Parts: sequence; C-alpha cells; structure tokens
Amino acid sequence: MIKNIAVIMGGYSKEFKISLNSGSTVAQHLDSSKYAVYSIHILPDKWVAVIDKKEYFIDKSDFSVTINNKKINFDLVFNAIHGNPGENGVFLAYLELLGIKHTSAPFYQMALTFNKHDTISVLKQYGIRAAKSVHLNKTDVIDVDKIIDYIKLPCFVKANNAGSSFGVSKVYNKENLKKAIDFSFEEDNEVLIESFLNGTEVSVGVYQFKGEVKVLGMTEIVSENDFFDFEAKYLGKSQEITPARITKEEEQKLHDVAIKIYKKLNMKGMTRSDFIFVDGEPHFIEMNTVPGLASESILPQQIRAAGFSLGEFFEMMILES
Repeated sequence: MIKNIAVIMGGYSKEFKISLNSGSTVAQHLDSSKYAVYSIHILPDKWVAVIDKKEYFIDKSDFSVTINNKKINFDLVFNAIHGNPGENGVFLAYLELLGIKHTSAPFYQMALTFNKHDTISVLKQYGIRAAKSVHLNKTDVIDVDKIIDYIKLPCFVKANNAGSSFGVSKVYNKENLKKAIDFSFEEDNEVLIESFLNGTEVSVGVYQFKGEVKVLGMTEIVSENDFFDFEAKYLGKSQEITPARITKEEEQKLHDVAIKIYKKLNMKGMTRSDFIFVDGEPHFIEMNTVPGLASESILPQQIRAAGFSLGEFFEMMILES
C-alpha cells in the first residue's frame, strides 16, 4: 500500500525560502511508486497542501487535508523546516501529540540543539571542545570590557536561536561589540558571544539507519568572505570541498566526536554539525538538525559522495522513522 508522506517546508523565520527549496528537493526525489508525496507549506498565515499551484488548507485538529472531497491523513511527516517551528521542536511536539511519525529527533532534542548555548553547555560535560563563550539575555546589563577581557578579540556575536548565519557578526574592536550585540538581538532575545577559533572549518553529516549511527561525509568550508556568512552559504561565496582536506588522524578524531555528540544528544535522523580544527583538535560550533537539502547544499553533496542518490537517502530517513 502506498504511504502518504507530508513534506513540511516553509516556517516562521527568515529561513522560509531556504526551507521551501529544501522541501521541494525532498518531494521531487521521493519514489512516487512507493509514496504519495504532498508538499505542505507551513507559513505564519496559513498551512496548506500545494498541488499544481492550487492550495488546500490543512485541518490543524488532526493534520489532515481534504482534496476533491476526500480526506487524506498522513502516515509520516518529512521535516524540511529550518528554524521555527520545525527545527526548534515546536511543530514536532504537535505531531507527537497527534501520534504522527516524523523524520526528526523527538521535540526535546530538537529544542535543545536549536539553542546553541544550551547544546554547548551539555556537550562540555562529555569533554567536547568548544570556543569560550558568553551568553546574554536581552534584559542583561552588558559589560563590554568584562566580555572582551574573557573572550578576547576578534570574536563572534550570534543570535542564539537562529540559523543560516542570520544575526551573526565578527567583531574586531571594542567600539563595534555593542553594535553587533544589538544586531543579534534583532533576531533573538538571546545572544551568544564566542572566542575566535583560527583553523580549518569542517561540516560533518551524521545519520542513523537500521539502528546504526554513521558518518555520512566531511566537507571543508573555505569562505571567500570573512566567515561562513549567509552570502558564503547561499550566494556562492565559498568553496565546499567534499571530502575535506584533513589528515587521516584528524578524520578519525572528527568521525569519533561527531558520532559521540549524536549519541550523547540522543539524536535521530540526519544532522550536520560544524567544527573548527585548532592544533589538530576538532572544536564543536553547532548542530543543524534540519540541514539544507537543496541539491547544491552541503548534506546532499555528502550524500552523493557516500554513493547514495538523494531519493535513496531520503527513503532511508523515512524507513528509520
């Protein structure tokens, strides 16, 4: 029997257009002989199934849709929403209340890993290396001198709960630190300030299939800009080299720490975590639990390098759910 698969995309953040690209890629590559695939746009003003450019409203009481007087319930949801509400666990909590399976980790793990500061705080208990950091809430009194004394310059200022490098700045001098903090607060009520790590940046895909956790691939990121910002990620201002140009020893260290992090955080499905090598040791930056899935994105590059087609890999995520 053909299963009904809802591919959710869009979301409530600035990443919604990126998510629409990711979701469209998933929908295009799933095997239509096995799955009836529905593109579901989750947007602030509407939840709709989009079929041949026509919209059909979702019944939020049970996450169903009625098309030509036929009610359709979904066997599984493939989560392709970056940011709120897909990557922060909110939508997944709703699905779990309804008893609908999905391709992501449970909502608590998603909420935890969406918070950069909290994720790093948990991982440090397991000996995972990371940059020095200072966490700020919007109501905090900001002591710039104290921050610089601890973090040093240059440093990175980030919106704590945001993706795609929205609200991120690299700061070189004291005069610009407060401006960067205010800029990040425009994106989120929490800000994370991190010390600068000078080294090779590598992004690692990890997934679970048939109960076994595996590293999908490693991609070296070389930005043409000052760091891997939005322009570098999405507008071609970077080189993404798969496999990464690192030593066998570094590759093994990264393989082991990436799997350790995945397991310690009780993750599920596919993730992509970013690291920077400093003196041969990988330092954790952040985890993406709904990584970009457009054909040119980093994870699809790793999927192909591992010998899978996108359709094969996306089906593996469905079967594992």
